[in-house]
Amino acid sequence: MKKQQWLATIAIFLTMAVILLGAYTRLTDAGLGCPDWPGCYGFLKVPVQEHHVAAAQQAFPERPLEPHKAWNEMVHRYFAGSLGLLIAAIFFVAMFNRQSPKQLPSVLLALVVFQAALGMWTVTLNLLPLVVMGHLLGGFSLLCLLAVHWLRLHPQYQLRQPQPPSLRPFAVLAILVLLVQIALGGWTAANYAALACIDLPICEAGWQQRLNISEAFDLHLGHDDYEYGVMSAEARQTVHVFHRLGAVVTLLTVAAFLLQLWRHSSSAAIRRLVLAAGALLTLQFSLGVLNVVLHLPLANAVAHNFVAANLLMLLVVIYMQLRYGAKAHRASVDTLSHNGKALNTLTGKEAI
Repeated sequence: MKKQQWLATIAIFLTMAVILLGAYTRLTDAGLGCPDWPGCYGFLKVPVQEHHVAAAQQAFPERPLEPHKAWNEMVHRYFAGSLGLLIAAIFFVAMFNRQSPKQLPSVLLALVVFQAALGMWTVTLNLLPLVVMGHLLGGFSLLCLLAVHWLRLHPQYQLRQPQPPSLRPFAVLAILVLLVQIALGGWTAANYAALACIDLPICEAGWQQRLNISEAFDLHLGHDDYEYGVMSAEARQTVHVFHRLGAVVTLLTVAAFLLQLWRHSSSAAIRRLVLAAGALLTLQFSLGVLNVVLHLPLANAVAHNFVAANLLMLLVVIYMQLRYGAKAHRASVDTLSHNGKALNTLTGKEAI
């Protein structure tokens, strides 16, 4: 069990590093820093020697080598490959341990393999927005499932206090709303629409007349290259506007859920999670505003991506704790019912 716990802990931190590096790679326009996969211009690392550079230029004349972008991409791939091997280790350790649950490690392995495929398609399909957004969501999903796996391996951290079951549907709603907002953010980034609106609170004057929903959410299949986007300015503004409106909806929904959870739960553990989620929610909204005001500074944009991943993970952990609390609630009800029946039986015998 200790080995599995350590593997799960390391995997969570490594996934966070991969998410950070992925955001940095995307935001530095290095997604095609290496135009092939899994290597870089036919090599396992970025070519530096003159004859290797010449061979790379000859093999890919349409995409000149830019070493800083290529290194950004390859470092991300090295970390992602290491994460894949670590999750494979989690899977095999679980398979060879009779007492370990097998379902979640199997899902983790399948997801990381699919993530690798999405990483390959990101390059081979030249940053197709649908694939780029899917790659982002896959990374976030991997982080959340690893957190669930970690919690299952640490029963001492599972909530034992009974929790009202009515809060779980609200938790699901908050997670779904946040997921949609993250997808909108991924769609915004993949279509290079992050700076399509630079005025607050919504967009430049007259944005209502420039909305182009059909183009904004079209998959735009069939283009040879999607680097720097293929949408019109109006479509990019539309994507950006939807992301901003989604931010308000997400802020209100998640805040309302956290407030209800604070009011109806007396658990100290839950309240600590609520405070942490509230802090991340506030920080995430602030980072989004700063992206607009400061015109998308790199560190701020990377942080915006990273905080979103952690906020989603925290909401999933809260949901799992509510599930454990609901089990505790059912167990306490069953215990009271059993004790009541035993008392009635005993009373009946005494009366006889």
